[in-house]
Amino acid sequence: MEIKDLFLTPIYLLLLYGIAFAIRPRVTNGFTRKFFIPGLSLKFLGAIALGVVYQFYYGYGDTLNYFNHVKIFGRAFEESPTIWWHLMTSDGVYEPLTYKYAIQMPWYRAGGEFVVVRLGAFFGLLCFHTYTVVGLFFALLSFSGIWAMYMTFVRIQPLVYKELGIACFYIPSVFFWGSGLMKDSICIGALGWVFYSFHAVGVRHRSIIRGLILGAFFSYALYHVKAYILLCFLPPTLVWLFNENSSKIRNKTLRLLAKPVLIIVGAVIGFLAISSLTDLDTIGEESQKTAKNIYAASGTEGSGYQLAAADGSLGSIAKIAPQAIVVALFRPFPWEARNAITLLSSLEAMIFLFVTARIIYQAGPRRVLALISSTPVLLLCFVFSLVFAIAVGMSSGNFGTLVRYKIPLMPFYAAGLYIIQAKIKQAVKRRPTSLATLRTPARV
Repeated sequence: MEIKDLFLTPIYLLLLYGIAFAIRPRVTNGFTRKFFIPGLSLKFLGAIALGVVYQFYYGYGDTLNYFNHVKIFGRAFEESPTIWWHLMTSDGVYEPLTYKYAIQMPWYRAGGEFVVVRLGAFFGLLCFHTYTVVGLFFALLSFSGIWAMYMTFVRIQPLVYKELGIACFYIPSVFFWGSGLMKDSICIGALGWVFYSFHAVGVRHRSIIRGLILGAFFSYALYHVKAYILLCFLPPTLVWLFNENSSKIRNKTLRLLAKPVLIIVGAVIGFLAISSLTDLDTIGEESQKTAKNIYAASGTEGSGYQLAAADGSLGSIAKIAPQAIVVALFRPFPWEARNAITLLSSLEAMIFLFVTARIIYQAGPRRVLALISSTPVLLLCFVFSLVFAIAVGMSSGNFGTLVRYKIPLMPFYAAGLYIIQAKIKQAVKRRPTSLATLRTPARV
């Protein structure tokens, strides 16, 4: 961060808030309106806080490395917009025109990282290459996807709009790690738009052209930044769309055959997502090697963790899956926290554990499973969350990195919990009425 951050950040905040207030009437209603500006403000706060933490607490990190690349793009633009454009459209090949700048960028040939750099370089032109303002643009992009996710959930379960707002906007890890100049901001935003597009095209059957364009664009972006997120999301989405539309298939035989086929296809895609993560290496030997290295770097007294070894086979993944799910959803435990960041993550995980345990205790495991299996959106939320938890839980070896990797599942898992809770409350409210009806003597 530089002096210009102090002067330009307030100006751009006013500008972005002005745009947000102008857009708000078009994308909100009387119920959702109150979440728009607070949700956006948390994203802006997260983007600024992320930069402050990395610069003054860690002193180094991915976000600072991204910005160093963005500044190189800035110097290239000052020399020649043509050089800048060639860097923006480069496929990782060193060329005489761009060589002196490309050679300065360690991530020039790194696919996902260089996507973030190019987007940051574009935003940098709009704000004189100011780190904090670039972070605000990333926060705005991330918020747009989160808002699309929220509106999709509200359309599916409108009575739970308050709780869904909490799930989408108020989880600290999501608005902190998913707001600044990072891969995670692009991923959580793109995932929200993909979810919105699938619902618009496959369930509502409205704005089909726009939905297809948005879905294709953000799926493409997500695939090139972190492909395993898209691969984990596709299998439960296929089943979700089938369940939402199965009643429209008049041929009973076709309807009975379609679901197993989708489940098999989804299982294959899910296995590929878990066993071959693009950005985290494989879950087998390479991921175990990576996890051990991270654990060793963390130290036994640090924030590292270890799971049982996996060789990448389906059997070994199934064996280690329960441990990975617990790690991703409910750890670190408070006594495992070694710094302020990990402590906050542990408190968040404890809330998830408490709410999960309370719902299972109140309703019973069978009833919870019955609700999930009979409600398409719940099946999507929990299958995606569990598959993704297995993937990131097995591929990380450090709680500090895990908290970043797992943020795409957190809004879906929290939304699923809130929807189950609402359905249980609705059932309890209906029960006295039905009992009273049964006890009332019939009139002759």
